[in-house]
Amino acid sequence: MTLLRAADLVRRDAVRVVEPHGLTLQQFNVLRILRGAGDVGLPTLEVGARMIEQTPGTTRLLDRLEAKGLIRRERCRQDRRQHLCWITPAGRDVLEKTHAPMEAAHEASLQALASADRARLLTLLEQILSRPSP
Repeated sequence: MTLLRAADLVRRDAVRVVEPHGLTLQQFNVLRILRGAGDVGLPTLEVGARMIEQTPGTTRLLDRLEAKGLIRRERCRQDRRQHLCWITPAGRDVLEKTHAPMEAAHEASLQALASADRARLLTLLEQILSRPSP
């Protein structure tokens, strides 16, 4: 339960950063994923697979971001069943505005830990995340 409580605290700090920009954490995560994809873009299913929180509603999530002008989607020319997604300049602008506050929120979450303890915590969390999913 301690891990869940700590995760909730970190999550609430992050929500306070993105909410003023009209975003949820999932929407923020999509923007970061698409920024990382660059000019190539990503298929909708790949965006969903890369999400921090797995969600069955990836298409609806992308619909909302597209309506806000933060992403764009096009049908893939090679495979008409797929849609490719890209971040727009407006989406990049939101990420730029939230970068420093998000870094500060993460730093505040870890401020009670000494540097060596932070490194050890991150290593342990990576070990938890690397285990096979059930």
